[in-house]
Amino acid sequence: MAEFLYRLGRAAARRARTVLAAWIAVLVIAGGAFALFGGTLATSFSIPNTPTTQVTERLQEKLPQASGGSGSVIVQTEDDSSFTDEQRQEISALVTKAADLDGVETVVDPFATEAERAAQGQQLAEGQAQIDAGRAQLEEARDQLDAGQAQLDEARAQAEAAGAPAEMLAGLDAQQAQLDASRAELDAGAAELEAQALPAEQGAELLEMAREIRTVSEDGSAAVVNVVFSDTQMEITQETKDALVAAFEDSPIDGVKVNFSADIAAAVPSLFGIGEVVGLVVAAVVLVVMLGSFIAAGLPLLTALIGVGIGALGALAFSGVVEMASITPVLGLMLGLAVGIDYALFIVNRHRRQLKAGYTLQESIALANGTSGNAVVFAGATVFIALLALNVTGIPFLGLMGTVGAACVAIAVLIAVTLTPALLKIAGMRVLSRKERTALDSHTAPAGSGSDAAGSGRPETVTAKVMGTGRAVLTVVASIAALLLIAVPALDLRQNLPDGSAEAHDSSQYQAYAAVSEKFGEGQNGTLLVVAELPGEPTEEEELSAQAEIARTIFDQDDVAAVAPIGSSEDRTVSAFQVVPKEGPTSESTETLVHTLRDMSPLNGEYEIGVAGSASGNIDISDKLSDALPIYLGVVVGLSLLILILVFRSIFVPVIATLGFILSYFAALGGVVAIYQWGWLSAVFGVETPGPVLSFLPTILVGILFGLAMDYMLFLGSGMREAYAHGAPARLAVAQGVRAGRSVVTAAAIIMASVFGGFIFSHSTMIRPIGFALAFGVLLDAFVVRMLLIPALMHLVGDKAWWLPKWLDKILPDVDVEGASLERRHPHETGEIAEGSGGTAGSASAETDAANGVTARG
Repeated sequence: MAEFLYRLGRAAARRARTVLAAWIAVLVIAGGAFALFGGTLATSFSIPNTPTTQVTERLQEKLPQASGGSGSVIVQTEDDSSFTDEQRQEISALVTKAADLDGVETVVDPFATEAERAAQGQQLAEGQAQIDAGRAQLEEARDQLDAGQAQLDEARAQAEAAGAPAEMLAGLDAQQAQLDASRAELDAGAAELEAQALPAEQGAELLEMAREIRTVSEDGSAAVVNVVFSDTQMEITQETKDALVAAFEDSPIDGVKVNFSADIAAAVPSLFGIGEVVGLVVAAVVLVVMLGSFIAAGLPLLTALIGVGIGALGALAFSGVVEMASITPVLGLMLGLAVGIDYALFIVNRHRRQLKAGYTLQESIALANGTSGNAVVFAGATVFIALLALNVTGIPFLGLMGTVGAACVAIAVLIAVTLTPALLKIAGMRVLSRKERTALDSHTAPAGSGSDAAGSGRPETVTAKVMGTGRAVLTVVASIAALLLIAVPALDLRQNLPDGSAEAHDSSQYQAYAAVSEKFGEGQNGTLLVVAELPGEPTEEEELSAQAEIARTIFDQDDVAAVAPIGSSEDRTVSAFQVVPKEGPTSESTETLVHTLRDMSPLNGEYEIGVAGSASGNIDISDKLSDALPIYLGVVVGLSLLILILVFRSIFVPVIATLGFILSYFAALGGVVAIYQWGWLSAVFGVETPGPVLSFLPTILVGILFGLAMDYMLFLGSGMREAYAHGAPARLAVAQGVRAGRSVVTAAAIIMASVFGGFIFSHSTMIRPIGFALAFGVLLDAFVVRMLLIPALMHLVGDKAWWLPKWLDKILPDVDVEGASLERRHPHETGEIAEGSGGTAGSASAETDAANGVTARG
């Protein structure tokens, strides 16, 4: 691979303008594909074969009018007074207008609904009054019959005692028959009355259990316009949502403000904002400070921007073919920018050091591409595989995120090893500062030309100082203690998808959520849809009785505020109920309620029930992701061990490197929980309403952080390994490896954290915690794990760090990640190496070792 990249870099440099034009053409093609084939991005998530989707599919079959996605429009008076009659009429007119939109199934007029409910309540009350009066009349008639019976019994007793003739007794028998007939008639009337009373009482009971489900607030100042769409929640187009918003906003009503729930107002996040620009500016500053030249600093930025442009536009071009969540291309952009800058930086930095060491331009470009470019390909491959492995979770939207991210990383690698050499040729010697070029022209290595070998992958052999054992012990204890302490909040991790409460307080989604919570109760923001299967072929009376029984059982649960039947299938075998929890959709009590209701099926041993709705769907997604996380983490950890054993030919180093990754992962997760769930430093990070952690963040974090951690381990560990293989004592080799790679890893980590950090202040509540988790995780892994903990542990074990069973050593292929063999095949033409130039110190060492017959130690 190193030889191939050497030749590729040389060819790209020779045809620099052609290569640049080719990549620009690819960017244009990606943009054209997006314009022609780009579709709509989804602002919600779904997973097939979850309990929620199964219930939704059943509803589509038996009760299609209740299976579509839903949302709410909240109308409120600006002065918190009751709606006027004129305002009510205007709102009702808007409801009628919205109901005619394409993609909208029904729009419920809140005032008509309340009037209907009031009329129904009045009708039930009147009916109940009539039933009570009938019962009173029947009871009075029964009392009269009882009195007549008592008189007849007394007369019969007297007649029998006096020996009355048969004619008298026959007359008494006739009176008894008349009383019995009257009693039978009375019983029949009572049975008929009770038959009429039962549905009325069941209806009254259902109405009482639904009392808290209101569409107009008790003070008359707010109303909820419920909207049901024709398509499922995941399939609602942005055009339909925009049309609905326009229907209410284009005709404003005096004194009335309108807000929309997150189901309607959640827009596709923009790919690039002010936060991302700030992140790029910080990255640019780091590049200028490290490379000392604006042109050199601009090259990684230019290649990264071209790469993410191709990756993001290419991904969006497929959004018309596959169901793609809105966050997917943003994640690709985030990754593409970060790794694109870093990968180009490694090659540019190596090239600059070689130029300062006296290499010719063409020679240096090819060698930098074959050595640092080889490391870039290997590092990129680890990130690529880790992201692609997200498909093993069996969760489609997460697998697609991983695939898009992996594609963006692959593009960044391809651009790094083709476009970077071309741009280096176009830039020529201007990648060096004027001072450096002047020093080179005078045949004097400039000060600061690289006293270490950062970026070359070669260990510093002169000034490295071995760490003291006491310091190593202290470093290990302090590092592990600090990481474990930071990770403690992760024990309280709760996962869910964000709702309106997590949005910015000035957003329509939050205003709608807050208004509903204040005026109608927090549970109205996350109503559940319970679907029950009624056995047999129920009649209307049997259906009503079953609905009352089911509703009563659900209503008796601790966390239920209200329940109401909302529809039945034509054959009356399926009934749907709206259930309002006492707390919001992301609360622990609502999550518990969903699981409780499902565990109750079959209800009363007779009715199979299922739970659906947005809140239920989000809970299912979180549960599915939680179940998939240990499997994916195991895959990544196993992959980590295999890769590192292959690269470092050691057992100890891969084990501690992998354990270090696990520590940095849980520490990053602890930071996310502390800030976004607990609300620590919420003002600093713009967390206005703390809540559960984004459900797929822990899984995404595993894949990305693993890949980046392996990058840093590669650039630091390969220097340690080579120094040890070339004869340096184990502890000195550790110091040399750290000295060789620390500057480039420091710059790379700061750049990557800056790019990720730019997304912390995105307007999207889903993107913010991802940006923070990645930025925080990168900083912890690079500066605590890779630069402190790993070197200290390796110092303490000495030579044992590089032990490898002989049988395993024989079967493992020789992976020359940093291209040492390539340098031996293509030595510097003059063999002259500037004093202190770390850029070729390792090369000289390698050549000397080869000449003297030095063999690598295991």
